[in-house]
Amino acid sequence: MARLSLSGFDPDRLGKAPIDTPRRAMGDLLGNAVRFGVANDVLVAGEGLETMLSLRCVLPTLPMAAALSANHLAALLVPLTLRRLYIACDADAAGMGAATTLTSRMEEAGIEAFPLSPRLGDFNEDMRTLGPEELRAAMRGQLLPEDVVRFLPPGDTDTG
Repeated sequence: MARLSLSGFDPDRLGKAPIDTPRRAMGDLLGNAVRFGVANDVLVAGEGLETMLSLRCVLPTLPMAAALSANHLAALLVPLTLRRLYIACDADAAGMGAATTLTSRMEEAGIEAFPLSPRLGDFNEDMRTLGPEELRAAMRGQLLPEDVVRFLPPGDTDTG
């Protein structure tokens, strides 16, 4: 868990406290995730809470899972009912490697896997820098058409 700075948000540290090891977790995390919504047949999974909460802002009804690290993303356990997994990759070697590993695992299990790519470093950076309208437009272009209809909020228009 990242600790927030008592002095408020600053662009260099993104509001995180200036401590050596700001993230801590307890317990057996491998294969598990922080889940948002109940996944049946479609799920979006990514590394961090910030990334997944940013996507959740523009896709509020699409079930999501934050694996909390690239290694945990690669080992994510998915529901038996899952048919399609979108993988929200961070634009770095660890994120792309985790997405490749998870994609292979899903394909072996007969589950469709599709990468979601941020325009910048990750989807939280996209949300903060580009704004929700640009992030929503980017998702409209990366989701399958049936999932755009199903999961983008009604009345949403393409801004891209």
